[in-house]
Amino acid sequence: MAAQFQRVVAWSGRTRLGDLAELEALADDSPLLSMVTSTAENCLGSECPFFGDCFVVQARQRAQAADIVVVNHHLLLADLALKEEGFGEILPGAQAFVVDEAHQLPELAAQFFGDAISARPLVELARDALAECKNASGALAVLQEPARLLEQAVRDLRAAMDELPVRGTRLRASEDVVVEEALDALIAALRGLHAALLPLRVAAPGFDSCTARARDFEVRLQRWRGVAVIPEDVGEADDPVFGDPADGSVGGETAGEVTGDEADDADGADGQGDAAATEVAGAGADDDSVLWYELTARGFRLSRTPLDVAGPLAKHRARSQAAWVFTSATLAVGGRFEHFAFKLGLSVGRENSPPTLLAPSPFDWQSQALCYLPRGLPDPFVGHYNQRVVEALRPVLEASGGRAFVLFASHRALREAAELLRGGPWPLFVQGEAPRPVLLERFRASGNGVLLGAASFREGVDVAGDALSVVIIDKLPFAAPDDPVFEARLDAIRRHGGNPFRDEQLPQAVIALKQGAGRLIRSETDRGVLMLCDPRLLSKSYGSVFLNSLPPLPRTRQIEDVQAFFASATGEPIPLPPALPGAVADEEFR
Repeated sequence: MAAQFQRVVAWSGRTRLGDLAELEALADDSPLLSMVTSTAENCLGSECPFFGDCFVVQARQRAQAADIVVVNHHLLLADLALKEEGFGEILPGAQAFVVDEAHQLPELAAQFFGDAISARPLVELARDALAECKNASGALAVLQEPARLLEQAVRDLRAAMDELPVRGTRLRASEDVVVEEALDALIAALRGLHAALLPLRVAAPGFDSCTARARDFEVRLQRWRGVAVIPEDVGEADDPVFGDPADGSVGGETAGEVTGDEADDADGADGQGDAAATEVAGAGADDDSVLWYELTARGFRLSRTPLDVAGPLAKHRARSQAAWVFTSATLAVGGRFEHFAFKLGLSVGRENSPPTLLAPSPFDWQSQALCYLPRGLPDPFVGHYNQRVVEALRPVLEASGGRAFVLFASHRALREAAELLRGGPWPLFVQGEAPRPVLLERFRASGNGVLLGAASFREGVDVAGDALSVVIIDKLPFAAPDDPVFEARLDAIRRHGGNPFRDEQLPQAVIALKQGAGRLIRSETDRGVLMLCDPRLLSKSYGSVFLNSLPPLPRTRQIEDVQAFFASATGEPIPLPPALPGAVADEEFR
């Protein structure tokens, strides 16, 4: 930790942009990150003595003066959320917005147009309040005990939630009396700290910020519990309630929300869906949100996520009076854009609908790639499925000499496969054993490595050339059945007369599979094999939707074809069978 901190200090003296991504040796989950970065909560803004030298301020100034601004989705959505709430803007106005990898936009927008509170910002509030005491005589004696009580209340709530599932709805948490008592204690601790801070607000800008944060956190906790909150309940009525960009949400909602509960079971893909209580919060049917929690090893996150972001996104597009272009290799499902367009509030296929373009691939799939579906694999839900998958992929790795990504639908399956593959002839790189950029660099440098990854390696990874010649996907990537937001979304579709599997689960899984398959061929000279292990591609009627949404790779069920493909310098084209509307029979493959 000390050595890493020294590297951060040395880097801070020479960096021009202040972007922590420049520090490749600093892991994404390093505890140093919270110590060396400012958040929207503890930033003093123009009252900071270093305001003129602030990297964020300088970046905004450059953006305002630029003709073209390149940002990631998170910064774009943070700007939209602030404008939605009327709290200003981060980015300048523009005449055109080009959103690449646009398939990510609906899910990310749901995070930004909701709100959340987690353990770390609560603990940081207590510590920031104490840190300000060095500049105010007598303040420590006033704040030490309220700050201690807040930290203790956060730890007590996490301990109380130990018996809950890792992820669930507010309704599920509210059924536990111990959790409810711990929430009461946390709210009381926030009120106590807020009361102690109020007389100190004029002593230093940091105390003023801490006072507003204590009030904001209480509002969010009360809202998450379904309590209608009015500003006078928690402090002075003229304080605005802001969201927390660092906590995954920018632009808080005004107080006064009333919550209603609704429970139903959710459909799954081949039995994946369990009966799950879903909970909808909001002022009405047009503002449905799900209230849910998620536990980490030492923390928690309490979230309110809107089920539909089409309205806010459509309003911002109209207000911007700009052109919007959405691009991605995986927007279409079965050659159509309706699923994506509906989520963004676009009217594809109707009068005055925006133009769409499905561009052909520049790759020669007949000679550059091969799709292999092995024979004999059992149903993905049997206990020994992972072992059988590893047995089936070994001959492929032997033919390719490693050089493979193996993508798993769950971290449990990833860990099991890692144990089965250790000690093999190929260098093994396992997600979680090193930061992602480090893993990728080691994989590229190895020349014959095998990298095991989960969902985060399905996209945003570009390994061109011979280093990656095989992509293996263990299961169709249907969303986890324990995701409360996804379950609530399925329930909302059902309540409005739709079909959850057809309208949401299947399209989302198709997009995720296309993202994973897209890691294989990254240039016009790449060659490789896509191995799809899930037998449902052939045994279920919806399997053809997946196969017909992939690029037109030649398909085979014979390991000999895979061996011949890698033995050949150019690859022998294998005739592509015609797409069928239902299940794809074995006879349709070579």
